[in-house]
Amino acid sequence: MTDQDIHPVACPIREIIDSVAGKWSVQIVLLAVSRGPIRFTELERSIEGISRRMLTLTLRNLERDGLLIRTVFPTVPPRVDYSATTMARELRGAFEQLAEWALRHQDAIAAARKSYDEEHTVNQRAEVTVSAS
Repeated sequence: MTDQDIHPVACPIREIIDSVAGKWSVQIVLLAVSRGPIRFTELERSIEGISRRMLTLTLRNLERDGLLIRTVFPTVPPRVDYSATTMARELRGAFEQLAEWALRHQDAIAAARKSYDEEHTVNQRAEVTVSAS
């Protein structure tokens, strides 16, 4: 990967990655891939902390990006299912690899965070002490 590949202005891929790898997008795609067609209310119950508005916006964006297919059934009340497209099913492997990487490195990341936080807490206290003098 070159600098141009990751430059925010030169790289339209960044926008796609931001969309696909977003906090809610990953969960929605994985649920649609693993469970098959899934209803809005089932998604809402399965994703802790997501608001109805955020779920609606994320579903709309994933449909726009060609990762989900929205099917409306003419029933009363209307039934809407979301299905993963072939592109979305391809993401499952990438998400699984990322999850495996996170599991392998979670202890090292936790230790690095702790060390960073301790160092910066000490430095901030020192700065406050110096400026108060």
